[in-house]
Amino acid sequence: MSKINQRRLTQIRNLYKSGSSMKEIARDLGFTINEVCYFFRKNKIQCRSRIESNGIKFQRKKPSFAIKQKLSVDELILKTIGVMLYWGEGSKWSGEKIVDLANSDAEMIRLFLSFLRKICGIKESKLRAFVYCYKNQSAGEIIKFWSSVTKIPKKQFTKPYIKKYFDPAKTQKMVHGLIHIRYGDKKLLLQIKEWIEEYKEYGQIPKRSTGRDCKSRASAS
Repeated sequence: MSKINQRRLTQIRNLYKSGSSMKEIARDLGFTINEVCYFFRKNKIQCRSRIESNGIKFQRKKPSFAIKQKLSVDELILKTIGVMLYWGEGSKWSGEKIVDLANSDAEMIRLFLSFLRKICGIKESKLRAFVYCYKNQSAGEIIKFWSSVTKIPKKQFTKPYIKKYFDPAKTQKMVHGLIHIRYGDKKLLLQIKEWIEEYKEYGQIPKRSTGRDCKSRASAS
């Protein structure tokens, strides 16, 4: 039988609604997890689903990055460039949990990394790089090249993908292969997606003016 007094009912309900788990409630109030579970069943407190619990854990998880708040004019431009690059070249499918941009252009990759580092305030140790190349290319030399371009240590490069069957002419278009820049924090991905949605508003077509509106403007002028 639970040792929890019924007078705790409102307090426990509020703690659970605010996001505390049963384990946290037991720890904070000095009860065993079994006592709390019994109390929930006895008072018919509906438990959260696994999806709801995971959602709360995600919201409470501390991000691994720190967005710069006060930006100079140059930094505002860099932010816009970074967001536009991700809009065009980044992975945005609904199940994605990491920031992932792929390209073979070294200058584009440098710009995107500058955005991640200067605007998003990422943690360098969480950066990962993944190289795609052809069998007739040296994966080691390509990784060396991209490590120099990105300033990402070779140890943070994951195993490269080497394509065995290909058109040899295609290697001329990707002399240094292709690189994926990856950052494992879903919260940063969601933030970049939010910025993309904000920028989309600039492209919305305004409502067509009526003839009456045009006449009003003409008389006003």
